[in-house]
Amino acid sequence: MRLYQGTSRDFLQDNARNQITTKLKKAFFENFRQEPQPAEVLSWYNSLQAISKIVDRAQLYDHGVLLEYQLPLTAKRLDCLICGKDEQDQDNAVIIELKQWQTTTTAAGANEVITWLGGEQREVLHPAAQVGQYRNYLADVHSAFTNTATPIKLHACAYLHNYEYHPQDPLLDNKFDDLNHTFPVFTKAEEHTLEAFLIEKLKKGDGLPILEKIAAGSYSPSKKLFVEVGGILRQKSPYTLLDEQLIVYDKIRSLVQQAATRDRKAAIIVKGGPGTGKSVIALHLLSELLRAGKKAHYATGSKAFTETLWSIFGNKSKTVFKYFNNYGDLDQDALDIIICDEAHRIRATSNSFRTPKDKKSNRPQLYELLKAARVSVYFIDDNQIVRPGEIGSIEYVREYAQSKNVEVFEYELESQFRCNGSNGFVNWVDNTLEIRRTANIIWKTSDLETFDFQIFATPEELDARIRFKVIEGFSARMTAGFCWPWSKPDDQGRLTADIQIGEYKRPWNAHHSANFLADNVPKASLWAYETNGINQVGCVYTAQGFEFDYVGVIFGKDLKYSFEQQSWIGQPHFSQDKTVKRDREHFLSFVRNTYKVLLTRGMKGCYVYFEDKETEQYFRSRTEK
Repeated sequence: MRLYQGTSRDFLQDNARNQITTKLKKAFFENFRQEPQPAEVLSWYNSLQAISKIVDRAQLYDHGVLLEYQLPLTAKRLDCLICGKDEQDQDNAVIIELKQWQTTTTAAGANEVITWLGGEQREVLHPAAQVGQYRNYLADVHSAFTNTATPIKLHACAYLHNYEYHPQDPLLDNKFDDLNHTFPVFTKAEEHTLEAFLIEKLKKGDGLPILEKIAAGSYSPSKKLFVEVGGILRQKSPYTLLDEQLIVYDKIRSLVQQAATRDRKAAIIVKGGPGTGKSVIALHLLSELLRAGKKAHYATGSKAFTETLWSIFGNKSKTVFKYFNNYGDLDQDALDIIICDEAHRIRATSNSFRTPKDKKSNRPQLYELLKAARVSVYFIDDNQIVRPGEIGSIEYVREYAQSKNVEVFEYELESQFRCNGSNGFVNWVDNTLEIRRTANIIWKTSDLETFDFQIFATPEELDARIRFKVIEGFSARMTAGFCWPWSKPDDQGRLTADIQIGEYKRPWNAHHSANFLADNVPKASLWAYETNGINQVGCVYTAQGFEFDYVGVIFGKDLKYSFEQQSWIGQPHFSQDKTVKRDREHFLSFVRNTYKVLLTRGMKGCYVYFEDKETEQYFRSRTEK
C-alpha cells in the first residue's frame, strides 16, 4: 500500500500547485476510510515542500517517487522513496525520513533521543536508527531487493528541514557515530550535502521501471536472512529437547519438509501447561527451519513477549517474530510454516479499535493464519485464557481447521521445565483453584525440597524475599492480580505507586502507551527482561509467556475463597481490569486462570501474599502443617 506513486516531475508539479496534500488526503481516506489527522496533513505539506526543493535543485527529473509506502506485514509507512540509476547504471532507491523537529535532548537508550512530539516530550528513535531499520527491513523482505538477479540497491537517510545543530547536539553524540555514518542525517544547513548524496545515488535517472518493480513487489524474505537469523537463535538457545518434546519437533519438521508435495495443509496442535517446553520447541523449530532456508515465522498475541524476543535476538529478528494479526494481506502459502506460541490468545478477527471501518473484516484470525502457511503449529493451554475475545481453544482450532480441509495432528506435553521439574506444584495449583481435579490435593513439606512455595504475612516481607533472590543472582519478579488502577507516567517519566497495601507502595510496570520514561524505568514490553523491572510489579498481561527463577504474587481480592459457600467467588468490584470485569459470565474463569498463570511463572520457587485472609487460610489448609 502507498498513498502516492508517480514520476519525480509529477511530484514536483503537484507540490508547486499545492496539490500534493489533497492527493494524499484522498488516498488516505480511500485506504483507511477516515480523514488523516490535521497534524499529519500539516507535516505532509511542510516536509514535502522542503524535499521537493531538494529534488528540483538536484535536477532529479527522470525518477520514480513513492510517498507513505507501507512496509510489508507492518503498519509502518515510509515518508518518501526516490529511485533511479547511478553513474554505473545500477538500479538504486533512497528512503528519506522527513522530520519537522527543531530541538532534541539526550535519552539514556542506545538508539533514542527526546523531542517535542504530539504535544509532549517523547522518547523517540534517533532519525538514523529509525530510517536504518526501515531500510534493513525492506531490503530483507521485499522481492524487488531479494529475488532478482540484479537486485535494486537500497539506501536511506533522514532530512530534518527545520533543525539546526548546536554544540554538543544530542543527535551527534558519539554513541550514534556508526548510525550517522551509515544512514546520514541532513539538517536545514545541509541542503547542498543532501543534494550531492541524492545525485550520487540517482544521477542517471530512468527511475520509472525501478519504481514499477518496487510497486509490484511483495513479501519475499531472502534465504540469506533466514539463515542468519536462524544462526543467531541457535547460538542463544540453551535448552535440549527431551522425550515427547523431540517427538513433536521431529513431526513438525517432517511435515514442513513434505509440505510442497502434500495435497493438504497441515495444522499441529500441541497441548501443554506452564513449563512443558512449548516455547523451547518453538524456538528450536524456528532456528532449524530458518537455517534450512525455509520461510518460517514465529507469531504470538503478546506485545511484551514479542518485543522481548526482538530485544534478545536483534533487529533482524523482527522479520520473523510477528503478531497473530499481521497475516490478513499475505498471499496463500507465502510461508512454509507459522509457529503460533500461546495460541490460546488467538482472537475472533484481526480487527482492533485502530482498524478503519471499511477495513474491518469478518475473516476469522485463524483463517488468516491457516491461509498464509502450508504448515501451522498451535501451542495451546486452555487454562491460560485470561481475557474476553481470546478464543484459541484446542476445540476451536481443531474444528475450524478440519472445516477448511486442513489435516490436524494433536500432541500433549507433560514433562515440566518450570517449577523445578515438579508436575506436582502445577497440579496442586490447578486443584486448589478448582481449575481441574488432580491427585495433588495437599502441598507437602517434602515437596519444598524440589520447589520452594511460601506464604508471607505482609507484602513487605514478600518483596524483600524477591529482592534478596535477585541479590543472590537469580531472576525474580513481583506480580499481582489487576486490583489497583494503572496510571500513566508523569511529565518526568516517573511511575505512580498505584499498588498500595497499608504502608507498602509500588508502581505497576510502565503503561504500554507511555511515550517517555525516566532513565531507570524499562518499557512495559521489557519489564521481564531489563534489570530495573525488579522495581515494578507486573500484571498477567506483562508476565504471561515469561519465566523466572522465583516469582512473587500479590493475590488480590478479585478472587476469593468462601468457606461458607465451599467455593471460589469472583469479585469484579475489586478488579481494575475493565474489559474482564464487564464479562460477568466468565469473570470467575478469567481470574482463576490469571492467578494460575502468575503462580506458575517460577522455575525454582513461588512466594505469595494474600490480601484476603480467608483465601490465605484456604491455601494454608491445602498445605501440610
